[in-house]
Amino acid sequence: MARLHSGDPSVFSAVAEQMRRLDALGIPYEVVPGVLAFAAAAAALKRELTVPTVGQTVILTRVAQQATPMPEGEDLATLGRSGALLVLHLAARYVDRVVAELVPHYGADCPAAVVAMASRPDEVVLRGTLDDIAEQTKAAGITKTAVIIVGRTLAASEFRDSHLYDPARDRHAC
Repeated sequence: MARLHSGDPSVFSAVAEQMRRLDALGIPYEVVPGVLAFAAAAAALKRELTVPTVGQTVILTRVAQQATPMPEGEDLATLGRSGALLVLHLAARYVDRVVAELVPHYGADCPAAVVAMASRPDEVVLRGTLDDIAEQTKAAGITKTAVIIVGRTLAASEFRDSHLYDPARDRHAC
């Protein structure tokens, strides 16, 4: 028997509750991951989410609107203070709120994108800044099955090559 589940089982999927119940009943199961929405969105944008000297941290999060409350310290304002690239799942419907909470930390000119239905034939890719991404999202009618991505790496074009390609790199070091 198989049970298909939307999304990827590793984030924001409610699979943990299902596995807990199966474990309690002694029912064996296998979890088969898919392509994470943020990874499919990065591919659609043709962007690496971590770029040397620009940004090396990616935060996967969501907003608490009609869902389980966020733990203390995981609100957008707190996470936004880090300046890290943020990937927000389950938040397209609340894009105005997302923008309002992030502009004070990233600035209105910060690159932003919304990718809906990533990797599907009906994929929609929107690119802009925090200043205009909410209007684009609403104009496109995107309210679900999307990720919002905010951070400087989305527009990075001039940056130092990583240590990986440095000819002086010691190839034998761990």
